[in-house]
Amino acid sequence: MSATSQFHALADRVVDELLALDPVEATWLGDHRFDGLLPDRSASGVAGALTTVDDAVTALDAVDDIALDADDQVDLEILRSGLLRWRFELTDVRRYEWDPMVWNPGTGLYLLVARETRPVDERAEAARSRLAAVPDLLATARSVLGGMSHIHAETALAQLAGTASLIDGPVRQLAADDGVVDAGLAAVAEFRGWLDERLPSCERDPRLGRRLYGGVLWHSLDDDVSADELLRDAFDALDDVNLRMAELARSYLGTGGSRAQAVRAALDQVASSAPVTDATVLPLMEAALARTAAFVAERGIVTNPGLDVRVIEMPEIHRGTAVAYSDAPGPLETADVPTFVAVAPTPAGWTAERVASFYREYNGVKLHDLTVHEAMPGHVLQLARARQCVRPTRVRAAGMSGPFVEGWAVYVEEVLASAGYAPDDDARSAVAFELQQQKMAARGVINTILDIGVHADGMTEADAMALMTDRGFQEEGEAAGKWRRALLTAGQLPTYFAGYRAVSSIAADLRVLHPDWSDAQVHDLMLAHGSPAPRHLRTLLGL
Repeated sequence: MSATSQFHALADRVVDELLALDPVEATWLGDHRFDGLLPDRSASGVAGALTTVDDAVTALDAVDDIALDADDQVDLEILRSGLLRWRFELTDVRRYEWDPMVWNPGTGLYLLVARETRPVDERAEAARSRLAAVPDLLATARSVLGGMSHIHAETALAQLAGTASLIDGPVRQLAADDGVVDAGLAAVAEFRGWLDERLPSCERDPRLGRRLYGGVLWHSLDDDVSADELLRDAFDALDDVNLRMAELARSYLGTGGSRAQAVRAALDQVASSAPVTDATVLPLMEAALARTAAFVAERGIVTNPGLDVRVIEMPEIHRGTAVAYSDAPGPLETADVPTFVAVAPTPAGWTAERVASFYREYNGVKLHDLTVHEAMPGHVLQLARARQCVRPTRVRAAGMSGPFVEGWAVYVEEVLASAGYAPDDDARSAVAFELQQQKMAARGVINTILDIGVHADGMTEADAMALMTDRGFQEEGEAAGKWRRALLTAGQLPTYFAGYRAVSSIAADLRVLHPDWSDAQVHDLMLAHGSPAPRHLRTLLGL
């Protein structure tokens, strides 16, 4: 057997094994063979997963990679990196021992009702099977979870309330079995009660610490850049973004003034001129989606494969860490199903003042930039193009790179701003859009500073809030939410800035090599290889 055939067979076997270890991830990716199962995070389940991962790494190391072509060499490295990340998460981070959020069965159930990926009777059977596994899953959670952080437990309680509503609503309707539904609801209620009792004693520090965070960052970025190097570059980039924001603000206002005063005044004017409410946020996102798609087509920025995209209200089980996200069909999905852009209106318990602050942050102009990032030509378009990448194995599809996916979305925000995109036909609208785009760029840079500062350098909440409100010009509520997100997650927030730098440098190099190429030619080539890490895309492009 040739080295190529050996690798293809091994890669498919390893992907199968990894999908079986995480059935919910498999469903999300679009492989429905494990739709009736939930992950096994018991001691024996973790031990079995480690054996599977170690055996797979050993087998990959035996492949004669020199005999493979560049595409297969990249896939081998993607698979090896993914396996090593699995091992690091299980042996070092061990989130399943201290983060109750990972035990929430809500996502596994939501994926069965969100789209018609299979006939209703097959999805109903899978829902009944997953519901039947919920009591054992949550009983295992109570035996495995040890010292928890207060913020993770608090957020898990809120999200589990959403899971209960999901089970009692669309899941009950799909499963058509009151017995298994009621048992699942009872198990969720019991787990919430158990967690609520322990909430006052949840004192674990959610910060990972410099050593552990260094590993998380390395695996997240798939890059050798250190936290200190990235932090230095982020502060330099923030200086540049703040300078550009001041230039745009003065242009928008037609006046001078100090940098901070001009930016705040311009942002206030933009927000007051484009009000948003809970009643209008989804329709406004739908209108922004139509306008951005038309602009991308008219300017020939990138080829749009033609998509069924729907703006929906974000499910409760996913609220608490982000305002909006793209919920695209998985890269292994074969059913013809829509892509969702999920948006979270303000929670019912918020005060009028907090709601007003939220929609000053997410004003009508900002919604257009958010739509560019999450939908067109950001995540929705990029992920759809990635699904069109056909490879001999499923490695590229199952091993998408966060820095590439987020980096592309941040990069195209800048592309549209540079091309003069405007939310409406007002003469100042394009300036307002670029100002909001630069504010989002500042947010991406600050995300990096925040993530490193929180988990590696002991950044205080006061310092973080000052950075976000003073240098990022964020509303206090937005900044408070990002502080929570930094404590709840680690390694994901830097993907925006690090990914943007890598993706934009690839685009710049392609333009140097092909000065006569159009935007669409450059961008279509960049999107023709799936969603590999930027360093692998450079290899595939011969850069």
